[in-house]
Amino acid sequence: MPIVSANTGLHETLAILTSHLHPDANHKEDLVFLRDVFSEKSIGYLMKIHERLKQYEKYSPTPVLHSATCLAEDLAEELQSGPLQDDERELLLLLNMPHLKAVLSAHDIVAQKKFDPVLPPLPEDLNDEFEEESVKIVRLVKNKEPLGATIRRDEATGAVIVARIMRGGAADRSGLVHVGDELREVNGNLITHKRPDEISQILSQSQGSITLKIIPAVAEEDRLKESRVYLRALFDYTPFEDKATPCQEAGLPFKRGDILQVVSQEDATWWQAKKVGDCNLRAALIPSTQFQERRLRYRMKMNSLPAPLSPKAPTYDQTEKEDCDSKGALNGKDVASLRRSFRLKKERQGSPTEAQTLDAHQTEFQIYEEVSQYLPHPGEKPRLIVLIGSLGARITELKQKVIAENPRWFGLAVPHTTRARKTHEREGVEYHFISRGAFEADIQDGKFIEYGEYKENLYGTSLESIHKVLSQNKVCLVDVQPEALKTLRTAEFRPFIIFVKPRIPDCQRKQFGSSSSLSAGITEEDLQEMKQSAEKMDKCYGHWVDYVLVKEDPVNTLAELQMVLEKVQMEPQWVPVCWLRR
Repeated sequence: MPIVSANTGLHETLAILTSHLHPDANHKEDLVFLRDVFSEKSIGYLMKIHERLKQYEKYSPTPVLHSATCLAEDLAEELQSGPLQDDERELLLLLNMPHLKAVLSAHDIVAQKKFDPVLPPLPEDLNDEFEEESVKIVRLVKNKEPLGATIRRDEATGAVIVARIMRGGAADRSGLVHVGDELREVNGNLITHKRPDEISQILSQSQGSITLKIIPAVAEEDRLKESRVYLRALFDYTPFEDKATPCQEAGLPFKRGDILQVVSQEDATWWQAKKVGDCNLRAALIPSTQFQERRLRYRMKMNSLPAPLSPKAPTYDQTEKEDCDSKGALNGKDVASLRRSFRLKKERQGSPTEAQTLDAHQTEFQIYEEVSQYLPHPGEKPRLIVLIGSLGARITELKQKVIAENPRWFGLAVPHTTRARKTHEREGVEYHFISRGAFEADIQDGKFIEYGEYKENLYGTSLESIHKVLSQNKVCLVDVQPEALKTLRTAEFRPFIIFVKPRIPDCQRKQFGSSSSLSAGITEEDLQEMKQSAEKMDKCYGHWVDYVLVKEDPVNTLAELQMVLEKVQMEPQWVPVCWLRR
């Protein structure tokens, strides 16, 4: 028998044993068999791997993540969604190789420490007649709604496992089905050898009573309390167009501006959420912020997605007609000229308050914004009302009508100017009249939310003028260019932003006449320009807007605006949650 020391490696020990296997007459077949087995190259490779792992174990390694398999699957799905370069095609091929999948699966098992079986304690009154497996029969009442659960195939055992339970769904309400349960039968049909998509179809087509035969999970995860995280969606989502979703029927479609209550963030890729105001109590899947941002970056890299929108203002043409043909509000034509000047020659500087602004463009992609409901308390300053408008909206006229009808509740931020005061004008009423030097010093100090030059005179709206109105406990209305929202959208002002746009009649309506006040004297080219202006503003700044006011009939539009302003002061509104944190 060979002498083997404690320091001799397993691979070396195997080689020594193999060299000493000399077949004799009595045990020739057995020894030849052993020698052939020990001489197999695969056995030698396994021994070498074992030795390397034992050496690595001395360093007490810890896993970087516990779900390498899921990460690899997500990456493979993203790679399949667009054209591939050579290195990406090679990576996709590697990710789909069964050997790599097996290695990643083994990594996850070790990382999650699932290699040691955890058995439930045996009952005290154990007898010889107990079943080897504990089977649970579950009967659920299911109408046309989905069951509210997704399934997966366990790669190691081939069993059909419940992957997730949707909060509020039929399975969740029953309290009888849990993540990790093994599904054996559906309505008496054995589903062990069926594909997951076939099983999902059976479950979705089942109506009324549905009977499941389940082997409960050995260790059930704790059921978490329902989350109270609310998000405003900043993009549109259609699950039936999303190839990456685990189950398209379990996805939650939503539009930009919808408020979503996230009830579970256990899955790093797919969150469970409900749409606020939706009568459906069942939660559904939405892409997580991290997952959505990751795949948007990939799509942008593959040139299938335009670069994220810049917060800079769109370029306005000199043919813009908003307020240019109006009578003005404070002092006649100068107001119209001032607004046109802002739109054509605006050179706004950065403001110190911008560093504290919740700028939605700080992140590269607009995905979600955490929000909470807010209602001004007695004694608090009113919320600032900000009006932005596309071509043809005439928001200055609209704003002035609101103030004229109720001057006790609404106020106007008086602008500054460097031009000479006219005989009929009063300081601090039509304008604040200051010198050019003082105006330019205020520009450097960041005191203006916007300013411009017209006929060699400077005009601007200052933060101080807004504070003055709010300090009088009046609702301050300002109409600004949308890029000024970066300065105003703060916890200090808590602005309610209204996007005013004209109703654009289509060609057929314009041909046969329309009741819209826009029709008179407006050409088809003007209408097309107004439409493009509204679309561009909505695309660039729509995620900041709280209400869209479509202006057609002046009387009805004014009444609608007044109703909205009343609701802002009387009813809770969704605002960024950071505005309410002290």
